Amino acid sequence: MIDPQTLDDIQARYDEVNALMAQPEVATDPARLAELGPEQANLSTLMGVIRRYRAVLQEREDLCGLVESEEGEMADLAAMELEGIEEQIPALEAELETLLIPKDPEDARNAIVEIRAGTGGDEAGLFAGDLFDLYQRFAADKGWRVEIMDTSPGAAGGFKEITFALKGADAFGTMKYESGVHRVQRVPQTESQGRIHTSAASVAVLPEAEEVDVEIHANDLEIDVYRSSGPGGQSVNTTDSAVRITHKPTGLVVTCQDEKSQHKNKDKALRVLRSRLYQLERERLHAERADARRAMIGSGDRSAKIRTYNWPQGRVTDHRLDGDDKNHALQNILAGDLDGIITALRVADHAERMAGG
Repeated sequence: MIDPQTLDDIQARYDEVNALMAQPEVATDPARLAELGPEQANLSTLMGVIRRYRAVLQEREDLCGLVESEEGEMADLAAMELEGIEEQIPALEAELETLLIPKDPEDARNAIVEIRAGTGGDEAGLFAGDLFDLYQRFAADKGWRVEIMDTSPGAAGGFKEITFALKGADAFGTMKYESGVHRVQRVPQTESQGRIHTSAASVAVLPEAEEVDVEIHANDLEIDVYRSSGPGGQSVNTTDSAVRITHKPTGLVVTCQDEKSQHKNKDKALRVLRSRLYQLERERLHAERADARRAMIGSGDRSAKIRTYNWPQGRVTDHRLDGDDKNHALQNILAGDLDGIITALRVADHAERMAGG
């Protein structure tokens, strides 16, 4: 049974945060809103489960009273209902125990996703396009908004690189499990002999940083503008609207050319740069995870993989999972049904954190 005092403490904090968010001085303070907003969202989810749990416990108590005080058919009906109630309690307690594990405060943020074609030539670019398509479908199911930040089309279709933002509830907390190298095994459209080809694409998922999170000094930036161009060198427009920003202290380079406005491209490039710098700071502060992003992404090599999409066998295998959670139907995944994999990864992550891993 969950400690009732723990639930009372959560209720008290939930009421306190709601009261703080209603104060005018907090509502006009971006830093305080950035601090309290994710906590409020997390507590709201938690309180929803707590209310259900308390209602079930109260119903169990009432039914126990009926079983003891009534006789005959009334007692039998109460006993049958009690059995059903008893079956609900373990699942609710397990859900609460999972939710009570301290969350990464970044989970509630929007996500910046970068997909890059790795080994495999044109086929890797086509696969990068497939990954973007399935993330778009997944985002639609979640009610998230997709905002393209920058694209570099592949010669045969798909993308050499694509960067986009996912805006919605728990976007980063959900999508962070997609970071890593994704490998595909299939017969390319250009393969006349019908041979299976292996290629890869890397996915990096960053929490989107707010302006209050990262201070960028103008003197640290080198900003170049140039003419946007599409695949095959075709001109997209006739003005120097594309923007390349180099952050001199770190050497990070961000480009953006998807908008016709130089100002809009600059704003998008700064958002991506800010999120990359924020991620670097997160890694510095969490020394034990300092190499996590580099280890997950690597160079896009086929061997450094987290997941394999096998077309001939119609199967997707996530190499971080075991047992029944490991394999999933390819067509379901391509349709954007990632909930099964992500839920299994989240449960495994929570179990590791509970064990102190």
